[in-house]
Amino acid sequence: MDLGIADRRAIVCAASKGLGYAVAEHLAAAGVHLTINARNEDDLRDAADRLAICYGVDVSYVAADITTREGRQAVLEVEPAPDILINNAGGPPSGIWSDWTEADWLAALNGNMLTPIMLMKSVLPGMIERKWGRIVNITSAAVKSPIPDLGLSNAARCGLTGFVGGTARQVAGHGVIINNLLPGMHETDRLRGRIEKEAARRGITPKEVAGNLAKTVPAGHLGRPSDFGATAAFLCSQHAGFMVAQNVLLDGGAFNSTM
Repeated sequence: MDLGIADRRAIVCAASKGLGYAVAEHLAAAGVHLTINARNEDDLRDAADRLAICYGVDVSYVAADITTREGRQAVLEVEPAPDILINNAGGPPSGIWSDWTEADWLAALNGNMLTPIMLMKSVLPGMIERKWGRIVNITSAAVKSPIPDLGLSNAARCGLTGFVGGTARQVAGHGVIINNLLPGMHETDRLRGRIEKEAARRGITPKEVAGNLAKTVPAGHLGRPSDFGATAAFLCSQHAGFMVAQNVLLDGGAFNSTM
């Protein structure tokens, strides 16, 4: 399918690896020119080089902490007029409600709610003026089915979801489409870290933990980043213009609900 977005320009956050890189790769395959961001400059440079060589698009990179005002400014200086914005940031640490301090809550809200909101606020005026834009916020399946030890993430991402629910409907008439993409358990470094922690706690191998997790997914396997990237790219396409403020769950059927 031709996504109809060749020569558009995109900012993709947390794109040096994992789900962010998979999204950047599928956008590049569709002919989108990229500005990618992450904290680790070496990983980010390698990702930019691979994308540019493989897909023949322009790829700029900005090594910065997107959760800071300075980091966001640095990214927007390189790409001040994106057609596409992919909001993505690592989630806060796991734990239990009694352990989380006010500082923990403020950090979680800043990283997973305020940062994407501030980026949207920065790029929306230009998108509205140009009468076209696509924003995809990578959140979490926990928005629909909270994960007990990820309470910081649950709360912050639900706050972002509420903001998008109202804002997306305000800008859709200008050709600007905002949706959220909710990953379930995908084969990423973050999930591998949780698997290793659980394996150590239970005295079994990470492979056994991963296998047990896969059995809880009706699809029979953990999510593949490439499939996630393809879905995100479709949400950025010309074909998604009537899809507004949706929370698209990509979890292999793990969340059991009719709605």
